[in-house]
Amino acid sequence: MSTAAGFSPASAALAAWRNPAAWAKAADIVAVLIALSLPWSTSLVGIFGAVFVIVVLPTLDLKSFLQSLQRPIAALPIALFLLAVVGMLWSDAAWGARTYAVSPTAKLLVLPFLLYHFERSTRGMWVFNAFLISCTLLMVMSWLVLLQPSLSLKPPIDAERGIFVKNYIDQSQEFTLCAVALAYPIVTLLRAKKFALAGLLAVIALSFFVNMAFVIVSRTALVTVPVMFAVFAFLHLRWRSILIIVGAAAVMAAVAWQASPQLRRTAETFSRDYRLYKEENKATSIGLRLEYWRKSLGFFADAPLIGHGTGSTRGLFAQVATKEVEKATSDVIGNPHNQTLNVAVQWGTVGVVVLYAIWFWHLRLFRGEGLVNWIGLLVVVQNIFTSLFNSHIFDFHEGWMYVLGVGVAGGMVLKAKSGDIAAKPASSVTP
Repeated sequence: MSTAAGFSPASAALAAWRNPAAWAKAADIVAVLIALSLPWSTSLVGIFGAVFVIVVLPTLDLKSFLQSLQRPIAALPIALFLLAVVGMLWSDAAWGARTYAVSPTAKLLVLPFLLYHFERSTRGMWVFNAFLISCTLLMVMSWLVLLQPSLSLKPPIDAERGIFVKNYIDQSQEFTLCAVALAYPIVTLLRAKKFALAGLLAVIALSFFVNMAFVIVSRTALVTVPVMFAVFAFLHLRWRSILIIVGAAAVMAAVAWQASPQLRRTAETFSRDYRLYKEENKATSIGLRLEYWRKSLGFFADAPLIGHGTGSTRGLFAQVATKEVEKATSDVIGNPHNQTLNVAVQWGTVGVVVLYAIWFWHLRLFRGEGLVNWIGLLVVVQNIFTSLFNSHIFDFHEGWMYVLGVGVAGGMVLKAKSGDIAAKPASSVTP
């Protein structure tokens, strides 16, 4: 029997299938799911990333999408992926190693779709709120795992203090980004005299720092947090406020240093690891990085223009490795733990130019005021500085943090700019 309006569930589903607005909302929801799952899972992020591209496709206006790909912010990430693909042609590595080395760059192909979609969506803040909520829940779980290690999902042999899933480097990256990103809304709310909400956000931000101080933190986070706060202070605070905050931060750091043996142990490993490497060639964390960097510079010097090809890094390290057991010089690795050197060894100066152009144009995208610009800028700044010690565009977790953060924030910034231009009189809009 037909309904009074002659409308059935099947016809409703068909109408939704043909409705770009329904697909656009679905894309928003999938982006939120990526943000929610990022702190917890790798497989879900990969699945949702592919689903996002699929559900965005029916919403694309082909002409405008192709035009958007001509912008450097979208074209350069694609160029790095294509360079990785073409770089397989002059690599001496096995084909399996070549194709495996291309895969870390594939996530960059999602970035143009995110930029395009969130230039038209009104739900970008959903994604950032979802990531903050998810990281806050992970922080609570970290404390529970500290108190009851059996709650961890990691195998006992791989168990880490206060880590429920993944590892302490990924967790520190998430907590650092959330804590520093909250500085902007906290200051804004205080200036607007909305003290209750500002206090709530301040408690959340402080909770992230307390967790890193007393549970576990990566040395990369220890180095980059001051840089990220310095960027915020320089852009958004007056000198008097900067001096007050620096003084308060120094006092809090001193208290945390005295109260947290875990923090002191993490910091003290810097000098200890370096000394063991220099004096005994021990395979310490810092020693290995220095060894990787020294050898990678030599590989780059041997093929400075286009590098040794995609997937060649491990083979090059194997050729120069010594046969001493458990020594820094004997380690063989496919990742030199520095984004610039990782690119330089495989694709030479050409690759480095593309990489730095990506960072430059994405920094340039977030020059304006407002929370969204601050989030986007912070994502890029964090990636640049942590990539001194890791390959964080190619690493799965940090690479997706970059793609999602720049894609969503970048699209929102582009939307705001296009709105500003549309609101201006024609005579005041520069060509």
